[in-house]
Amino acid sequence: MFALLCIGLAGGLLWAWRRANPARQPRPESAARGAARTNNPHAPTAAPPHFRTPEAALSAVRPAETVLEAQIALARKGISPGSIDGVNGSLSRAALIAFQQKRGLVASGQLDDRTKALLLFAPPALTQYTVTSEDLGRLMPVPKTWLGKSGQTRLDFENIVELLGEKAFSSPQLIRTLNSNLNWSQAASGTQVTVPRVEYPPIVTKAAFLRISLQECVLEAFDSESNLLAHFPCSIGRLAAQRPAGELHVTTIVLDPNYTFDPALFPESLEARTLGRKLVLPPGPNNPVGVVWIGLDRPGYGIHGTPSPERVGRAESHGCFRLANWNASYLSKLVWVGMTVIVK
Repeated sequence: MFALLCIGLAGGLLWAWRRANPARQPRPESAARGAARTNNPHAPTAAPPHFRTPEAALSAVRPAETVLEAQIALARKGISPGSIDGVNGSLSRAALIAFQQKRGLVASGQLDDRTKALLLFAPPALTQYTVTSEDLGRLMPVPKTWLGKSGQTRLDFENIVELLGEKAFSSPQLIRTLNSNLNWSQAASGTQVTVPRVEYPPIVTKAAFLRISLQECVLEAFDSESNLLAHFPCSIGRLAAQRPAGELHVTTIVLDPNYTFDPALFPESLEARTLGRKLVLPPGPNNPVGVVWIGLDRPGYGIHGTPSPERVGRAESHGCFRLANWNASYLSKLVWVGMTVIVK
C-alpha cells in the first residue's frame, strides 16, 4: 500500500512538472554562542547559480491549483507551510489561514476558489539543482550520542537528500519522490536533481515586532503598521511552566552557533544522567539549535533552528521556540537586538 501511495504521489508530481514545463516531456536549550560563518547554507536569499530554470520555461503568473503549488506559492511570499511535501496537513492549513487573513478572505484554511484567485505564482513549480563538489564535501556522519557529537569538527548534513531538502525548504521524502529514478548512493558532482523552485522574498525592511502563539504554534513577524511579513510554524515547550509567556526582547543574534549541552536539562537522557559534565557541540545544521540562535531576555531561552525540520510545529521542545533552519535563517535578517517578542 505504501509503495502504491508513493507511486501515486510521484505520478501526480510528475504530471504537475510536465504541465508547467511543456518542453520537458520525458528543550530549555542552553544559550548558544558562536561567530557567523560564511558556509551558512541559508544565508543568501537569491537563488545560487546551481539552481537552473530555463528562461523559456518561465511563464506569466497564474493561480496555484494543487497543494504542492500552493505550498510553493505561500513560501515565496514568506508564509511557510512547514517542509514542502505536497500534502494538505495542519501546517499548510495554518499557512493558508495566514494568507487568507492577510488578503481579507474568510480564514478557512482551505484552497478554495477565492483563495486560488489571489494565491498567484510564476510557474514552473519545480526546477533543476546541480549537485556540486562543495555539497558532497559537506556530507559527514552525525554521531547519535552527545559525547560523539561534541567530538566532531562540525555537525553538517548526513546525506545529499537532507542537504537538498533544506536548500529547497522541502521534506526529504518529497525530494526522493521527485527523483525516484536516482541512485542516491551514486550521486556525484554535476548530478541534476528536481526540486521545488522556491525562495523567500528579499528583505526590504526589518520587522517591527514578533508574535508567537502558544496555542497555534506559529511565529509571525510584522512591520510597524502590523502588516504580516513572515509566518513560520514553531515548536514550543512541552510543559506550560517552561513557556515564557509575556513580552520578551531579542538580546543577541548568532549565525552558525555552537551549543552547550548541560546534562541537568535532559534528565530523560540516560547518557546525560551518567555524563556528569557539560559539553560543547560544534556548529552545523545538525547542531541542536540549527544554523541560527536568536537569544531572548530570559536566560537560556531563544528562537533557533533545528536538525529535524519535519517535526517543527508537530513536536514540542524543551522550552525554546524552534523553527526549520531555513525559517530561522530568514528570520535572523528581519530581527534586531531590542526587538519586542510578544508570546501569548
